[in-house]
Amino acid sequence: SVVSAVSYYSFLFRTVMYHKLHLFFYAGVVAHILLNGLASCFTPTPPQTSPATNLPNLLYTWKSDQQIRYQVAGPEDGAPVLLVHGLFVNSDHWRKTILSLANEGYRAYAIDLWGCGYSSKPPRDSLVAQSVNGEQKRFTKDYPEIMKGAELGSACGTKTRIRDVEKSHPLKSPYNFYTWSELLQDFCNQVIQPKTSVTLVSNSIGTISALQALIDQPNSFNGIFIVSPNFRELHSAEVPLSQISMPVIRSVQKLLREKGQSLFDTLAKPNTVKQILKEPYAVQSAVDDVLVDVLLTPLLTEGASQVVFDTLSYSAGPLPELQLSDVRKPVWITYGEEDPWTPGARVEALQDKECVEKVVSLPGVGHCPHDEAPELVEPLLFEFLNRLSRKG
Repeated sequence: SVVSAVSYYSFLFRTVMYHKLHLFFYAGVVAHILLNGLASCFTPTPPQTSPATNLPNLLYTWKSDQQIRYQVAGPEDGAPVLLVHGLFVNSDHWRKTILSLANEGYRAYAIDLWGCGYSSKPPRDSLVAQSVNGEQKRFTKDYPEIMKGAELGSACGTKTRIRDVEKSHPLKSPYNFYTWSELLQDFCNQVIQPKTSVTLVSNSIGTISALQALIDQPNSFNGIFIVSPNFRELHSAEVPLSQISMPVIRSVQKLLREKGQSLFDTLAKPNTVKQILKEPYAVQSAVDDVLVDVLLTPLLTEGASQVVFDTLSYSAGPLPELQLSDVRKPVWITYGEEDPWTPGARVEALQDKECVEKVVSLPGVGHCPHDEAPELVEPLLFEFLNRLSRKG
């Protein structure tokens, strides 16, 4: 009968939907287990305390499941300062600065950027990693992936060059400055939770992440103190004769990603790392065994080498000279006169930027003045912090 047929097909439909719903449910459970398993595989366990600072290693869960290691020192009611490290290092590189800030009554935080130190390092193409990619929805008509005709400085400090600046990671990797900028903003909002604005202090390539955070969320920060900015010599806009040289560079980058693990393993030895560090360090006595240990050990954790190769392939992204044009907060810059990586004349030329109030060179110091000669850097930093407090 018609009623029987309707009942039969209704029963059949409910049965099919029941099994589909269960299938979706179990698929979701399996995906959750796999994603959690992937996250845990690439999430290292830090020692209970830092060998460099004797401070507890604290963990912040970012974006639901990503581990971020950080350290904090100083009174809870102290003015907050956030320290942002440079390339291939971690929060322990601020071992001297964080303790000095605490001794002066500041509440100092040092963070391991995502993919660095003891923070999570999932593979770049995984769903876990792509879910936090700061380049997603970043580029618009008003903020295009390629900035045409940008004016950049030069090593001599007196000439300028007009270049097109590619901003998106060529591999679509989530390990990029926009992701790190979002991390710094979230860390500020969720961990520091400041009653007053946070001061940023950055070294080297960490400056670009810090400047981007300052641009993206200006109300959270009152200024930035930059130690040895990095002009990103492997950026496609910085490489001479880029139409000829970039294809060669990209081939080398691809080779490193695919075949570079053995080279990485060869170089990732204490004695080798100590020799490598002595290139940017003019004050070579600062390259002690503790420094080598705290920088090398996290680089031996799962996923670290791939983040290194990924970053070496990052011949794009924002550039500091362009970022400084968009900053409306006070900026002080210091650099070492013996820095082999950062042209002093180009740093001095940054004084032409409206936000840059002071540029100070440090004699006899290399690329890491905060660790090489804290007795030169810290008085300047405290002067900057006092200047901000007077303004506030």
